[in-house]
Amino acid sequence: MSRVRVGVWGVGTWGEKHARVYRSLEEAALVGVYDRDPGRAAEVAGRYATRAFATPEALLEACEAVSVATATVAHRAAVEQAVAAGRHVLVEKPMAATLAEAEAMRAAAARASVRLQVGQVERFNPALLAAGPHVRRPMFIEAHRLALFQPRSLDIDVVFDLMIHDIDAVLDCVGSAPDTISAVGVAVLSGNEDIANARLEFADGCVANLTASRVSQERLRRIRFFQADAYLSVDLLDKSADLLRVDPARFRADAPHEAIARSRLAVGAGEPLTLELAAFLRSLRGEDAGAASAEAGCLALGVAEAVRAEMKRRTLSWTTRTSAAS
Repeated sequence: MSRVRVGVWGVGTWGEKHARVYRSLEEAALVGVYDRDPGRAAEVAGRYATRAFATPEALLEACEAVSVATATVAHRAAVEQAVAAGRHVLVEKPMAATLAEAEAMRAAAARASVRLQVGQVERFNPALLAAGPHVRRPMFIEAHRLALFQPRSLDIDVVFDLMIHDIDAVLDCVGSAPDTISAVGVAVLSGNEDIANARLEFADGCVANLTASRVSQERLRRIRFFQADAYLSVDLLDKSADLLRVDPARFRADAPHEAIARSRLAVGAGEPLTLELAAFLRSLRGEDAGAASAEAGCLALGVAEAVRAEMKRRTLSWTTRTSAAS
């Protein structure tokens, strides 16, 4: 079967990773890259033995599908131009700067009858893939995503930058949007919130507690699922997953802890981005469901917006009370 002719629009830190992976995939023929910085485009193109296009129109003319990895604020314009040209698109997370923009992008792709998918790459983390079949009606989910400070993506807050990965993972496993959201956030080293905590409550009783920080002194990406019959702990950095169950046959009143059976799940190999982009390309041939759908991207973005609004509401309320007290 012929390879998909694919390009990358925007080759900053993450866009370059797309170029690298496409270059390595049997399913892909990397035709080139485009970036608003011609020097950067030439540098990346030279590194991966491909072409640097002078304009996005020229890139789109040469490819069948494109990864959009521009700044978030430019996602809508790039995606709408690509789908208008009849090209399939994988747009990096967050899908757009606002839910309204994301919905417009989804509608544009539907009108053009092309596929629009979203780079929620954590879905393809081998540890989360291994845990997935064991997650059944969780009642409590706890996620921690801590990162060292980096001077990138500071045009968006930590919810859109980091927490959206865990929002998407939670929505995917619960299967619905939350009924109630509460959140708090603090700006530390940038003009937007760098640390945030959100509590999502669902109609079936499930509660998810999500914490994200991009000013931590350590790196941590862990998500835990608590359910009636089991507890799963998934380390997304180490790519490991543990399953704990109570074995009634081993229960003793004087040593109840001995009834807990712990097993390490078999985790497959693979880089999440490689798995994601390969799935995206296979989906264009009707061989795979692909990456996160545009609908899933909109849902995650909508929840992220609600978390952001709740953070702002609490900040405004605190500021108002402080001003009144003084």
